[in-house]
Amino acid sequence: MQRTILLSAGGTGGHLFPAQALAGELNRRGWRVELVTDHRATHYGGDFPAAVTHTVPSGTPSSRNPVVVVSSLFKLGLGLLRSILVLRRSQPAAIVGFGGYPTVPPLMAAWILGVPSVLHEQNAVMGRANGLLSRMCRKVALSFEGTRARAGALAKSVLCGNPVRDAVHEAATVPFEDIASDGPVRVLVFGGSQGARFFSDMMPEVFSQLSDDLKSRLQIVQQCRQEDLARVTEAYAPLGINVELAPFFSDLPRRIAHAHLIVSRAGASTIGELTVIGRPAVLVPLPGAIDQDQRANGTVLEQAGGAVMLDQSGITPESLAEILTDLVSDPQTLKTRAQNARSAGRPDAVERLADLTESVAASK
Repeated sequence: MQRTILLSAGGTGGHLFPAQALAGELNRRGWRVELVTDHRATHYGGDFPAAVTHTVPSGTPSSRNPVVVVSSLFKLGLGLLRSILVLRRSQPAAIVGFGGYPTVPPLMAAWILGVPSVLHEQNAVMGRANGLLSRMCRKVALSFEGTRARAGALAKSVLCGNPVRDAVHEAATVPFEDIASDGPVRVLVFGGSQGARFFSDMMPEVFSQLSDDLKSRLQIVQQCRQEDLARVTEAYAPLGINVELAPFFSDLPRRIAHAHLIVSRAGASTIGELTVIGRPAVLVPLPGAIDQDQRANGTVLEQAGGAVMLDQSGITPESLAEILTDLVSDPQTLKTRAQNARSAGRPDAVERLADLTESVAASK
């Protein structure tokens, strides 16, 4: 009889993409994979390689509004009851959690029922939900050396890296293309579900500051929210720049591979994909996060020489235009940054995490 591994991930790309990578690897190893997530996963998880997808209620009790806190705790309680039913029916050999509050009910249910669990932390600073769950799991898989976490979590940690999807490994076979003296300059801009609006507001002004020669060579691909699409299109119209705008790119790894330079946030999945594919970046960490996790993630790539990291508060159209001009005007340095980015990658992360998962499953 085929044994089951249960994966639990919050319904955003940062949590689902590494879970999707692990699911594919476990399937190749002969495991049956089931997914537990929340309602948001429908946007990202349509092609998730799971035999069954379970949706459980969840909430985020970190608001200052007491009504929201009580509502979130109630949803988490319902999610726990639902998760206990899911685990009793699935009878998994182990469960792997990928962070976010939607993972709290399934991993708490696993702890109650005695199902061994692995917790994967994507960021260089452990999140609050994972900090809570780390007390209940057998092993903690880390993406970065030097991850900041409580001592108890670090004592049971294993450095695995952040698994990336098969599409990222395919994109990694595309060599970095030098910028020819009169050739196109391909720039990819994206900000994820939370961080795209800043780039929507800023980048048309940035590109308007560039020389006419450079503007004529630019090929821009930029993610922007659906509600911002019309106004960003209008902002680019007078610039005469070759630009493609969309709310979501299902083939983002391929677009990363064909870009000369990436301008983006510094989410864990973004850093993982940039380092496996090997592309230089200008990183603008999402401000306002309590743990400053994106800043910690970006620091890893910056210290490796693969990225320039900027504080959002200090960016002006003129300053960012100058940085972009300097980068794309020095093709050899840009190529070196691409190589540096790739040297910081862990392309075998999914195999390492699958090995750890199987070892924990065998200990049941």
